[in-house]
Amino acid sequence: MNQMEQVKKYLEYCELRKELDWNTLKAYRIDLRQFFEYTREDIPDRSKIEDYITELHKKYKQKTIKRKIASIKAYYNYLEEAEIIEDNPFRKIKVKFKEEIILPRIIPREEIEQLLNYMYVHEDKSSKNAYKYWLRDTAVIETFFATGARVYEISNIKAEYVNLNTGLIKIMGKGGKERYIQIAAQEILKILKRYYELNSEAIKKSGYFFVNSRGNRYTEQSIRIMLKKYTKLAGIERNITPHMFRHSFATYLIEEGVDVSCVQQILGHSSIKTTQIYIHIAAKKQAEILKEMHPRNRMNIVGAA
Repeated sequence: MNQMEQVKKYLEYCELRKELDWNTLKAYRIDLRQFFEYTREDIPDRSKIEDYITELHKKYKQKTIKRKIASIKAYYNYLEEAEIIEDNPFRKIKVKFKEEIILPRIIPREEIEQLLNYMYVHEDKSSKNAYKYWLRDTAVIETFFATGARVYEISNIKAEYVNLNTGLIKIMGKGGKERYIQIAAQEILKILKRYYELNSEAIKKSGYFFVNSRGNRYTEQSIRIMLKKYTKLAGIERNITPHMFRHSFATYLIEEGVDVSCVQQILGHSSIKTTQIYIHIAAKKQAEILKEMHPRNRMNIVGAA
């Protein structure tokens, strides 16, 4: 079996057996292709691998390098476990990374409020179809902020995963891991119910909760375009992405005092270290508030330095 066929078989294994999502599979495919284009060998020697890692450090940030190396390591681990190769060339390769703290970008509360106000004030009843699309887009944006779910998770919500009576939604995350999120706000449940009532036929036919004008799944790309459109119409200059809602959701929950382990569970993070990044954002906000609002800053203390 040649290299291309072996990689294809591995990716099929990742998709069907490990149930990895489309974005992860895409990253694996790119990472493996780049590695083999550089090494030109099925099993390169240590020096060739070290050279490749050096090249990665010249081009990418640590987070990306870490992912690319992990992708290749996972591939060779698979080959070794399947007894396709005897020696894993990455077994003796040790790469140390200095952990970088890159704070995620969040949406200011007032801009989330501005966007939602625009959606509801400009309720479009010019035609039945226009109203259906307005309901869907408003429901999607509300679901982003209500659940903190990723865009592909929302795009792939099945109709059967949504209980509009209890407000419980099942989310299928990375690696096919499922989690349940409760939508407690009655205003959000109301818009979801109105959306479902007008689109129930297309939803039942497609099997997906959020559908496009052709009755198919509302894709990730279409959702991104929709969000960009309404952000601009709402007069918000910031480039708001779906993932920024996830970051904002987590940050504001922690600012409100929600335990980080609870936020971890809601977001579906396998490691609490991933969730703890939002503590840094909340702490930064706290420092800004104390710097500006603490009464000690306005006291006139005689003799103080």
